[in-house]
Amino acid sequence: MDAFLTNFNSIIWGAPMIFLILGIGVVLTVGCRGIQIRRLPLALKYMVKNEEGGQGDVTSFQALCTALSATIGTGNIVGVATAIVAGGPGALFWLELAGLLGMATKYAEGLLAVKYRTFDDNGNALGGPFYYIENGLGKNWRWLAKMFAFFGAIAGLIGIGTITQINGITSAAETFFDPNRLNTISLFGNDYTWATIISGFVVTILVAIVLIGGVQRIARVSEIIVPLMIVIYVGLCLFMIILNIGKLPAVIVEIVQSAFGLRAVSGGALGAMMIAMQKGIARGIFSNESGLGSAPIAAAAAQSKEPVRQGLVSMTGTFIDTIIVCNMTGMAIILTGAWQTGLEGSAVTIYAFTEALPISQTIASLLLMICLAFFAFTTILGWNYYSERCLSYLTNGNTKFSSAFRIVYIAAVFIGPYLTVTAVWTIADIFNGLMAFPNIIALILLSPVVFKETKSYFLRLGQSADGELPSMPLSGASIDEE
Repeated sequence: MDAFLTNFNSIIWGAPMIFLILGIGVVLTVGCRGIQIRRLPLALKYMVKNEEGGQGDVTSFQALCTALSATIGTGNIVGVATAIVAGGPGALFWLELAGLLGMATKYAEGLLAVKYRTFDDNGNALGGPFYYIENGLGKNWRWLAKMFAFFGAIAGLIGIGTITQINGITSAAETFFDPNRLNTISLFGNDYTWATIISGFVVTILVAIVLIGGVQRIARVSEIIVPLMIVIYVGLCLFMIILNIGKLPAVIVEIVQSAFGLRAVSGGALGAMMIAMQKGIARGIFSNESGLGSAPIAAAAAQSKEPVRQGLVSMTGTFIDTIIVCNMTGMAIILTGAWQTGLEGSAVTIYAFTEALPISQTIASLLLMICLAFFAFTTILGWNYYSERCLSYLTNGNTKFSSAFRIVYIAAVFIGPYLTVTAVWTIADIFNGLMAFPNIIALILLSPVVFKETKSYFLRLGQSADGELPSMPLSGASIDEE
């Protein structure tokens, strides 16, 4: 099974997917005139200043935190380590490039999510790739929307949303509480530590408590936890880099050389470069989810009347996730040489913390375990919302299916610690790729709408005397109506 999954994953994440992900990022970057760089200050301003008078379920900041809760998880700690160990330091270069281009992709996703969303009879916002595919491209494309929704529900249930996250939490707990595996019990034909079993059970209970409250409770929890943990984790990583600042120039050279296979033996440069690209881009997409179509599901719930404004807010999610948090993790791992130790998973990052900070391995493990636990916990919550919205689209809003799915989702969290790390990450990568295909097709076909909305918005913004744009709701309009 491992061999089959590995081969299938190499097909999904082969050269066509890599160039497709990068390609749509390039197209949107050029078409929007480098919006992720030119308009980043404005986007950061909008991130902390909620739009007034917009219709939606949560504020723009809460929608962003919900999206960040799903994106900032094990991918930022375990995933980055896995990419660098497998693809070398050059994987970080491609991960960051994917993040930079992904900011434009995330901008387009957030814009389209608000523009083409609908509202149910109770006033709840319904949006995401399935709605901008159906409402933007027309009813004849509904099959593509259903394809995305199906893969999204499965991805949340057995891939990125549950198993990878709980596996990361329990692995970190085991590394801290019982690194020598002295206290074990036999389950399902294998030995597991009590640290794994207890931490998995506790997280499952906490997940169940929060999920009962729906999107509002998920948003409230994320709004508190996510910003706090980002500040703590990034602060620790910055401290590590400062303490090892003398090594930084050599590390940057090593990253660039590795990214283009310049250190490979004769004839192997292209192969080394492709491995670095594959691992870096796959982990970058896993972490920031640009192009996957998950974040626009949260963006559609924002209280906003301006699609472009919400697109800018959504864009900051990738900036925070990849350009800041993933980069901090990667630099720490490469600075300390942790990627060459033969370790895997969270143990690589723990080694980096221990080597770079003037603290004991016990304290380093504790700090990382806390960060990882909170990041992964909020990711579980965010992806439950995503996958339930996918299921709701497939079942025309049948609440019985959603209630049953929630129970199965919690059960997946419960059994996650007992699955192997390699298979877990491979499954997550596969479903990420399967989700991305229909979403990227929609982004390509709807890119003229993104360009037109962007031009119109900034033209009106430039004519505004105070720099604040009077809202002109355009949501739900079709291309023909425009």
